[in-house]
Amino acid sequence: MSNKLNIDLDAANAELKDKSAEEIVAWALQHANNPIITTNFRPYESVILHMVAKQRPDITVLFVDSGYNTEATYRHAMDLIKRLNLNVVTYLPQQTAAWRDVYFNGIPSVNNPAHAEFTQQVKLEPFGRALKEINPDLWINAIRRDQTEFRQSLDVVTESKDGIVKVAPLFNWTEDDLENYLKANDLPNEHDYFDPTKVEENRECGLHTQL
Repeated sequence: MSNKLNIDLDAANAELKDKSAEEIVAWALQHANNPIITTNFRPYESVILHMVAKQRPDITVLFVDSGYNTEATYRHAMDLIKRLNLNVVTYLPQQTAAWRDVYFNGIPSVNNPAHAEFTQQVKLEPFGRALKEINPDLWINAIRRDQTEFRQSLDVVTESKDGIVKVAPLFNWTEDDLENYLKANDLPNEHDYFDPTKVEENRECGLHTQL
């Protein structure tokens, strides 16, 4: 599928190969008409949120709240939203966590066939609904090459199945790079985080494999 912005992905990645993360953000914002940035307020998310908000303070920040975040994650989110004055738009699953606890008898394990339906309910459906309603042409995210085996096959600029250009300014960063940015900009971080769709740190949540 041709992307909504008619961007040549190979040419874009060649152009951005040696650019800094800040330069990649600037490139993305320059090319987009209706960009979004997505976040789940996991560890190190303050890096990409700060970096993008500096250049586009009013950018739509999409947060799909599964309902299973830790108290620390919610407090961290509230702090960042206030500190960076983020324009957050929150989407929720159609069913409550209490309903799913009964329906699935708790959170299905990753080996349980029901886990796919669980992931669809808490992440993929609300995220897909958000994309249809917001209709972005460019999606800035914080994925990194070193996070999962699947992400090693990606690049800085890719394309969703619906033709949305996806840009990952931190794609080639390491945790040391992230730590240095946090310290340089006096940003908070929070490691008390739980994603019920991933469970294991090196497992994909589904957003970047199915959307």
